[in-house]
Amino acid sequence: MKDLEIDNSAGKTTEAQVEPVHELRVDADPVGNQPSLRKGAVLGKTIDGSMDPIRATPPGGEGGNKGKEPHFHRRVGPENFEESLRKGVAVVRFNMIFVMLMTLATNVLILAIPVYLFQISDRVFTSRSLDTLVMLTVVICGAVILQAVFDAVRRFMLMRTAVEVAAQLGAPILSAAAHASLHGSGREYQTLGDLQQVRGFLTSGTLISFMDIPFAPLFILAIYLVHPHLGNIVVVSSLLLLLIAFINQRLTEKPFYQANLAQSRANLHLESMSRNSQIINAMAMIPEAVAIWGRDTAQSLTAQVRAQDRNIMTAAVSRTVRLLTQVGMLGWGAYLALNSQITGGMVIAASIIAGRALAPIEGSIEGWNSFLLSRAAYGRITKLLRGSKLQYERLRLPRPEGRLDVERLLYIPGGTKQVVLNSIAFTLNPGESLAVIGNSGAGKTTLGKMLVGSILPTSGNVRLDLMDLRNWDPRQFGESIGYLPQDVQLFPGTIKQNIGRMREDASDEQIHAAAVLADVHEMIASLPQGYETVVAADGSPLSGGQKQRIALARAFFGNPRFVVLDEPNSNLDAAGDRALARAIHHARENGITVVVVTQKPSLLSVVDKIMLLADGSVAMFGEREPVLRKLAGRKGGENGQQVSQQGGQANA
Repeated sequence: MKDLEIDNSAGKTTEAQVEPVHELRVDADPVGNQPSLRKGAVLGKTIDGSMDPIRATPPGGEGGNKGKEPHFHRRVGPENFEESLRKGVAVVRFNMIFVMLMTLATNVLILAIPVYLFQISDRVFTSRSLDTLVMLTVVICGAVILQAVFDAVRRFMLMRTAVEVAAQLGAPILSAAAHASLHGSGREYQTLGDLQQVRGFLTSGTLISFMDIPFAPLFILAIYLVHPHLGNIVVVSSLLLLLIAFINQRLTEKPFYQANLAQSRANLHLESMSRNSQIINAMAMIPEAVAIWGRDTAQSLTAQVRAQDRNIMTAAVSRTVRLLTQVGMLGWGAYLALNSQITGGMVIAASIIAGRALAPIEGSIEGWNSFLLSRAAYGRITKLLRGSKLQYERLRLPRPEGRLDVERLLYIPGGTKQVVLNSIAFTLNPGESLAVIGNSGAGKTTLGKMLVGSILPTSGNVRLDLMDLRNWDPRQFGESIGYLPQDVQLFPGTIKQNIGRMREDASDEQIHAAAVLADVHEMIASLPQGYETVVAADGSPLSGGQKQRIALARAFFGNPRFVVLDEPNSNLDAAGDRALARAIHHARENGITVVVVTQKPSLLSVVDKIMLLADGSVAMFGEREPVLRKLAGRKGGENGQQVSQQGGQANA
C-alpha cells in the first residue's frame, strides 16, 4: 500500500517521496479502493510531517488538538464581554443579599448592650434580684457572641465576593483591554488596576458603613420609644450629617477626578521609562524623564491634597455634630429624668443607641474618597466591557490553504481625513510570496497590520481562503497565521516558550520544526542554554538581530498558512539576511503564503511578486522579474534626467 500526497497547486496525485518534510499525506483506502482526490480534500489520517517520529493526529489537527476529535465546521460561541460583566454584577448582588441579612441581624443584636444597661438600671437596681442579673447577663452575652459571629460572617462573605469578582472579570477585562488597545492609547490595560480598586472597596470599612446606614432608622425608632424629644434630636443630627455628606461630595469630586487623571498620566510616563530605560541612560535623558513624571505626579498630589483637605474638614464637622448630639442627648435626657419622664438608665441607653445610629454616616463621610475612586474605577470597567465589540458566533472552518485576496482597501484613521491606504487590491495563491516596497510613510506597515487583522479597513476586505478576516474565529485565525511586527517584542520566559507563543500545549517537535523552518536552529544551538535560554522583558541577553530571528521562528510556529513579515531584516547582518532568505524559501516549499515588507533589495530575489506602494496607492505590482525591470528602467530614467539637468547647468 503506497502513501499518497496531494499536490494542491496542480490538483494531481503523485507517489510520495521519502525525504519531504511538512507534507500533507493521506493513506489509501485499506480495502484497496483509491480515494477520490480533489483540491482541499482530507482523507484517511493526517500525518504531521517532521524529521522526528511520525505522530498521527486528527485531520487538520494542530498544536493543542492532539488526540482530540476534529473541530471543523462547528459553531464557536460569541465572546460577549458585556455578558461577563452582567454575570459578575449578578454574583455581587446575590452575595449582597446574604450580606444585608447578616447586617440586619448584626444591627439588631447591637441593641443588646443598651437594653442590658437599661434593664440593670431600671430593673436589677430596683429589685436587687441576683437571679435577674444572672439571666440578663447570660442572654446578653449570647447576643453579643451572635453579633460578633454574624459580623465576621458578613466580612468573610464580602472578602469572597471580592475574590469572585476578580475571578469573574479578570480575564474578560484583560481580553477586552487587548482588543481595545489596538485602537486606543494603551491605558486600557490600567483597567486591571481599576478591578483591584473595586475589589479593595468590597472589603473596606467604608462599604460596611454604607450597608449600616439603611438600619439607622431602626435605632432612631428605638430612641423614639424611649422619648420623642430624644428621637427628634437624633433625626435633626442625621439630617445635618447627610447635608454635610452631600457638601463633601460636591467639594471633593472634581479634585479627586483631577488627581486620578494626573496620576494616570504619570503612570503612563513610568511605563514608557521602563520600556526605554536603555535609551534614557545612554542619552542622559534621566533628568528630563523624571521631570515629565514629576510634573504629572505633582499635579496629582496637589489635587489630592486639595480634595483631602476638604474631606478632612467635612469629616471634622461631622464628628463635631455627632459629639454635640451625644452631649445634647445626655443633657436633655437628664432634664427629662429630673422631670420624672424617663429614668437614668434610659438616658444612657438612648445615648449609646444615638452614637450607633450616627456612626455609619460619619464613617461614610470619612471613606468618601474610597467610594469615589471605586465608583470611577467601576465606570471605566463598565465602559471597557460594554464598549468592546461583541465577538459574534462564527463557524469554525477547515484549516486554510493560504489564498489571500485583498479587495479595494481604504483606510482613514479615526478623527483624521488623511488617506493612508487607497484602493489596494491584489491576490496571492497558496505558497506565493510578495515583497511590499516603498518609501517611508507609503503605508507598508499599515497594510501589514491590516492583513493580519490588527487594523480594520475603513472599506474593502481582506480574505483568507475567500473568507473575510472578520468572519474567522479569532483563535483559529491566529493559529493559522504568523506575524513579525516591525517593533519586535519578546515575552519574559525561555526561547522555547517564546517560539511556542507561550502555549502550554506546544510540543518540542513543533518548536523545533518552527526553528528549522525559520532557519534559526543553529543560532539557538550556539547559545549556552539553547532553547532554555531565559529572555528578559527587554530581550536581554539577546541582540537585536537574535531577537528578530526568534520572533521569526515564533511567526512560523504551528506551520501557519499565511505569514506577514514587517521589516524582518532591519536588525540582521549578512548571515541573518541569508538565513531569512532561506526561511522564505522553506515557506514556499511548505506552501506558506508570505508577505514581506522590506526596504532592502536583498529579499527581492527570493519572492514571487513585488508591490510598490506610493502615497498609500499601488504604483506597481506584478511578477518579480517584470517589476524589477520596470524599477531599473525608472531608476535609469531618473538618473539620465539628473545627468542632463546637471549638463545643462554646466553649459549655462
